[in-house]
Amino acid sequence: MSNGTPKRIIIDTDPGVDDSMAILLAFNSPELQIEGLTTVFGNTGVDITTKNALRLVELAGKPVPVAAGAGKPLLRPYTGEGWKVHGRNGLGEVPFPEPKGMPDKRHAAQFIIDLVMANPGEITLIPIGPLTNIALAVSLEPRIAENVKEVVLMGGAAMNPGNASPVAEANIHNDPEAAHIVFHAGWPVTMVGLDVTHKTEIDSAYMEQLKAAHNRFTDFIYAISQHYMNLYRQRGIDGMPVHDSSAVAYVIDPTLFQTKKAYVDVEYQSSFHHGQTVADWRGQRKLEPNVNVCVDVDSPRFLDLYRKRLTEPML
Repeated sequence: MSNGTPKRIIIDTDPGVDDSMAILLAFNSPELQIEGLTTVFGNTGVDITTKNALRLVELAGKPVPVAAGAGKPLLRPYTGEGWKVHGRNGLGEVPFPEPKGMPDKRHAAQFIIDLVMANPGEITLIPIGPLTNIALAVSLEPRIAENVKEVVLMGGAAMNPGNASPVAEANIHNDPEAAHIVFHAGWPVTMVGLDVTHKTEIDSAYMEQLKAAHNRFTDFIYAISQHYMNLYRQRGIDGMPVHDSSAVAYVIDPTLFQTKKAYVDVEYQSSFHHGQTVADWRGQRKLEPNVNVCVDVDSPRFLDLYRKRLTEPML
């Protein structure tokens, strides 16, 4: 999976239970080198997501900078209800002490611009929250589109129903105008959406396997995930879909996924359908594909990778 040189990444994130699980996977994967975490509103407010990102850096024991970003969508009020799934504190209502660290003084968008432009062709962006910071960055400095290595985002649904509306996935739904900018910025985009994230589930038996490892990462994951998993149990489901970790897993090992290129647009004008990612599979618009869409995943191999990385941590 690795050629010996780790991929340098920025994770743009709104932690969040599943974001936290994805970030801890990245910290414990030798294929990746986290250059920074940038935070955005989403699963809860940006002040809280920033504190949670700082907590994750401290848990990992790595001197990774955290830069706070957008607190609301580009053109809309922030009306998300992710806290109902993730808890008011974003971490499943589990109380944690205040983080000791402080965020970088730069806005997340400026942090992204600075790092990409200083390292042309080296930085992969992994947005796993609303795409506001990424849209701001490429709008402020369009040259990052030709200097970034790639953008691998968790969001969208090309063939599946949505989860924030009948047609829209939550991250795209939270800021569809930002998503439209990102999808049309002319850089390499891979969409890791509900088409694959709903095919991989962590059930209670799997979570007990993580818990049995009893290290600082699995203890943290088990604690924060119970609120999340209880919501699914109330719906008669023993398990939770693996959303954000899927995007990180793609960067670690793209062979876990099957992809198909398509021209994908983002609906942002309709009051009901906003946030829908519309894939032109038949080429009816006669436009060049702009997105590499994940359409299938080897879930057993992915879950085995996640288990090994967290139960046998390298940190």
